[in-house]
Amino acid sequence: MRMPLLGELELAVMDWLWTQGQGDVKAVHDGIGVARGITSNTVQSTLKRLHEKGFLLREKVSHAFEYAPALSRAAFHQQVLGDVVEGLLEGQPEAVLAAFVDLTARAGPEHLARLEQMVAARRGDQR
Repeated sequence: MRMPLLGELELAVMDWLWTQGQGDVKAVHDGIGVARGITSNTVQSTLKRLHEKGFLLREKVSHAFEYAPALSRAAFHQQVLGDVVEGLLEGQPEAVLAAFVDLTARAGPEHLARLEQMVAARRGDQR
């Protein structure tokens, strides 16, 4: 499944919920809405939209919904990155792979070594 890209406010809401675990409209508004100068209605609409997109779970508690992430931050990043790379590989795979290796090398030798280990492990799984 291709993950839809999220807007700035949607990402801020997801970041807050990944950190806090769960929250209702009031808690999310207090956590990020007040500082941004947005209304609780805007936060509520954003939470509803994220739920409809499948990013949030919700449960009715008393008169309000409690929202929680449907997937971890790491799982979200892995899916989004996978979708982006898969799309790019359809065009020029050599350029994408070279850029990925360059970025990994720039992150540090320990990351490049880890990438080499992951490739070796994957090759071992396919034999």
